[in-house]
Formats: sequence, structure tokens, C-alpha cells
Amino acid sequence: MKNNGISSSYNTEIESGFYVLRFKNDTERIIRKKHPVNQDVIQFHFCLKGQTNFSFNNGNYSFQVREEHSMLLYNPQKPLPINVELSPDTWMVSILISISKFHSLFSSDADHISFLSFENRTKKYYDNQLFTSSIAVVLSQILQLKIHDSIRSLYIKGKVYELLSLYFNKSEDPSTEKCPFLIDEENVQKIRAAKDIILKRMTDPPSLDELASEIGLSLKKLKDGFKQIYGDTVFAYLLDHKMDEARKMLESQKYNVNEVGLKLGYSTSSHFINAFKKKYGTTPKKYLGSVSS
Repeated sequence: MKNNGISSSYNTEIESGFYVLRFKNDTERIIRKKHPVNQDVIQFHFCLKGQTNFSFNNGNYSFQVREEHSMLLYNPQKPLPINVELSPDTWMVSILISISKFHSLFSSDADHISFLSFENRTKKYYDNQLFTSSIAVVLSQILQLKIHDSIRSLYIKGKVYELLSLYFNKSEDPSTEKCPFLIDEENVQKIRAAKDIILKRMTDPPSLDELASEIGLSLKKLKDGFKQIYGDTVFAYLLDHKMDEARKMLESQKYNVNEVGLKLGYSTSSHFINAFKKKYGTTPKKYLGSVSS
């Protein structure tokens, strides 16, 4: 259960020039946190729940990082010390890593990350995006830390490396020049409608044939178009959404495992447990135990 009236923050040094900051504001008031940051440091901020408001340059520049969003910030031209307001009921993880250490992690894969290229190394970089459910699970594990003190540092180090790996594991977005299907805006709207339909009726979704008929596309165009726009098959996308909903319901601690499975449309708890374990590598019961206080 949420522990009202408590806020906490921890600073862990992973290696020289490599830190992870953990912030939890379980109070009903705004909490302000500050931390010095040198100009050769890349900042990653992940807001697992709630909302954070960052302020830079003596308050002349500010921005929000909302729930389940991340922000990457790098400015080699000037220091950007952390000055953040955590709204009530907000959890955040920040990673600070020197550019030299960061380059060493991706020395053979720099082409995969645009701002690591030689021509961009002296330029500012900013990226704010929604993060995946897999990242949310790792963040929860970092913040909860249900582990013995003797291996706490090793555990955090492993989870931070896992977090960065997941963050940069991005499939290339389809290009409209390479994807003729996306040029047809009417087809795009139909595929988006298909996505809305399966999410709205996720406990009893239509078959692919029924879905294609409902949106007015051929089965082939539905399957090809959905994969092009959303990067996955219809039912793989739906499964990811259901597992994300399952994670949120378990974290709310309002439902037990059987109740979550039933609410998501699983006829038996074993089917739900198997799907959850395949997605997250652990059972719903163990995951529920890891987030329980």
C-alpha cells in the first residue's frame, strides 16, 4: 500500500562518472530535488508514475516529463544541473553518465544512435518519449529494490544496464517513401480504427476476418498495414497492451492475480500466468510481491 507522507531519494554510483538517482514522492505535496550535473554528462529521466517538472537556466526554461515518459538531455556547451519538482504520488529514476563512459558502452554501435556520431558530438540533444512496458517493469524493480543489502549495488548496476539496453532497442520506423501503403491516408485511418477496436474490446476481440470486414479493408491490407504502422501483428500488439494493463493493475494492489486475469478476458488463470511470464520473465504473483510494501 502507498505510504502517505513519505518521500525518499537515493544516489548510487554505478561506476566512476555513472550514477543512478531514485526519487519517490508518496506525499500529497510537491517535493523539490536538486543535483549537480557537469556539462559532459548525459541525463536520462524516467517518470514511472505522476509527473515531474524540470527547471533550467534559473527558471527561464522548463518542461514536464509525464507518467510513463522518458527524457534524454545532453548539452556539451553548458552544465544543466537537475532542479526538479515531483508532483504528489510521483516516482522517478534518473541516470547520469559521462559522455566518455557512454561512448564506451556503444563503441561498436554508434551508428545506431544519431547523437553519438562524430558530427553531432558537440551538439545539444533532447528526446522526450513514451517508454515501453518492459522499461516500466525494470524501473519498478529499481525503485522497489526487494533485495538483500549485500548485493544491492550489483543488482542496481545490472538493472541500469538493462534499462539502457531497452531504451535504445528501437526498431526503425517505417518510412512513407518506402511504404506505399502509408501514402493512402484513408487506409491509415482504417488501421487506426482497427487498433481502437481491439483495445476497446480486448476481453473479447473480433477475429482478423471480422476486424477486416468491420473497417472495410481486405485481410491482407489489414495485416500488412497494421504491421507497417504499429510494428507488430494485430494480436501481438493486443497482447502487449493486455500485459501492460495487467502490470498496472497489479501495481495498483487493488486486484489479485485471478481478478486481473478475468478482467483481461482470460478464461483460466493459467493462461494469464503463462502469458505474463512469457512477457516479463516472472509470474504475476511474484511481480505482485515485488511491488508490495
